[in-house]
Formats: sequence, C-alpha cells, structure tokens
Amino acid sequence: MNATIDDIRCEALFASDLQRSWAPTAELIRAAVTDVVDRIGEDGCAERVAQEFGEHPDCAIGRMRWARDAVRLAFAA
Repeated sequence: MNATIDDIRCEALFASDLQRSWAPTAELIRAAVTDVVDRIGEDGCAERVAQEFGEHPDCAIGRMRWARDAVRLAFAA
C-alpha cells in the first residue's frame, strides 16, 4: 500500500505532541510534521496512529480529524 504525502503528514501530526488546544500556526504544524518524521520515520508514525486507535479509539478519531484539517491548511499550495 502506498501512502500519499498528505497521509504521512497527517499521521506525523497525529503522532506529534502538538495539541489542537494550542491553536498552532501553520509554521508550527509544518515543523512538528518534519520533526516527527525525522525522529521516528513514516512507519513509526503509522505505528503510533494504529496504537492510539487500538487503545483510545474515541479520542483518536477526533485527533485524526483535526490532523487532517490542520495539514490541509498548513500545507496548502
């Protein structure tokens, strides 16, 4: 399965420590995505997402929705 760059970015933001309640700027979101991918890699991001959906599906759904919206805005062309 091939992940798109947006999928990887969403998973990286999801796996980051950044919180939606902090109202992060696009710059902070881009920096968090880059940092997480550099630290744990694409596979590590996917593993963290899977773990959270397995352990806390009720919270993970909302976080992924936020991550998708935030990535769309932060990386808009």
